[in-house]
Amino acid sequence: MVLESTMICIDNSEWMRNGDYSPSRFQAQADAVNLICGAKTQSNPENTVGVMTMAGKGVRVLVTPTSDLGKILACMHGLEVGAEANLAAAIQVAQLALKHRQNKRQQQRIIVFIGSPVTYDKKMLEQIGKKLKKNNVALDVVDFGEADDEKPEKLEALIAACNSSDSSHIVHVPPGEHALSDVLISTPIFTGEEGGSGFAASAAAAAATGATGYDFGVDPNVDPELALALRLSMEEERARQEAIAKKAAEESSGADNKEASSSNTDSVMADAEPASNASADDKGDQPKDDDDADLLQKALAMSMDEGASGAAAVADAAMAEAAADDQDLALALQMSVQDAEMPGQSDMSKVFEDRSFVTSILNSLPGVDPNDPSVKDLLASLHGQAEQEENKDKSDKADKPEDGKN
Repeated sequence: MVLESTMICIDNSEWMRNGDYSPSRFQAQADAVNLICGAKTQSNPENTVGVMTMAGKGVRVLVTPTSDLGKILACMHGLEVGAEANLAAAIQVAQLALKHRQNKRQQQRIIVFIGSPVTYDKKMLEQIGKKLKKNNVALDVVDFGEADDEKPEKLEALIAACNSSDSSHIVHVPPGEHALSDVLISTPIFTGEEGGSGFAASAAAAAATGATGYDFGVDPNVDPELALALRLSMEEERARQEAIAKKAAEESSGADNKEASSSNTDSVMADAEPASNASADDKGDQPKDDDDADLLQKALAMSMDEGASGAAAVADAAMAEAAADDQDLALALQMSVQDAEMPGQSDMSKVFEDRSFVTSILNSLPGVDPNDPSVKDLLASLHGQAEQEENKDKSDKADKPEDGKN
């Protein structure tokens, strides 16, 4: 890495107001100066850069050679544009500033941006170049803006006079679509005598591949606040995308768990069906005592939950199945069914036997005469039917135990 101290001469003459370089000549020049300052300071930690102006009320040194990049970039703001550039005086003042550098081991270099006409003659410029060569000062010239027949020739004569071992360079940048800084990236003015290293090499490679060389396309040396804002925004967006991906992964895993549980449930049910069939087969193989006990429990439950007719039908079916094996069991089932039917029949018989109660109910009904012959006949027939049913039940109850004993 080359250890050098550089003075950059800025053209802030009236011609810098023109817009043939986007967005203007002065702004395009400022961007190129910022880029070169960043490359010089980062290529070697001990490099120093100074900035000065060539027009206005006179030649003025903005920053003496320093390694503080922030100080160098800050001096570019608020510069006034006007008057004509004094090229000869600017080179001489820059040479004097380099002579008083702190580190004498640093090589001396002057970079001149000239975007206005050159009023000095060729002979005077050659004398200035020879003086620079004598003091071991390298000179780089960036020719842009106003172009005439004599300007390129004068500047090339200046470079030829001060050039020693190809240490000085000149670059002509015509107006066009490309920015001034983009054109300078691939030139020896930016990359240096050794082809560049570090910042300069990466920027030159990025320019060759069409990339900017910086994260988010912003040079942090030129606009550190914008670069920091873009970096923070990118980190927030990355965190948001990671949160969305994590949530989607959790939802997909939950869905997979539900599917797995449902499949497990289906498999359990499928396994339960053969088991239930097997248990049914096992029940068929059990002793008859178990079958009799199940039939008895089923008959009792049906007699309690369902009506008298349904209970009688179930009990009859149970008695028909169990009568062939166990007569005592059949008798017990028959008695349970009769007990379930008796309360309803006895209650109805008691209602019809109580004539005073029936008469009082008929008197309470509107439009009904208890003394009507038709009503009396109806009550008599109902009382007779109740007595017949009661006698029949008594005879059945007396006969059935005898049948069971037989």
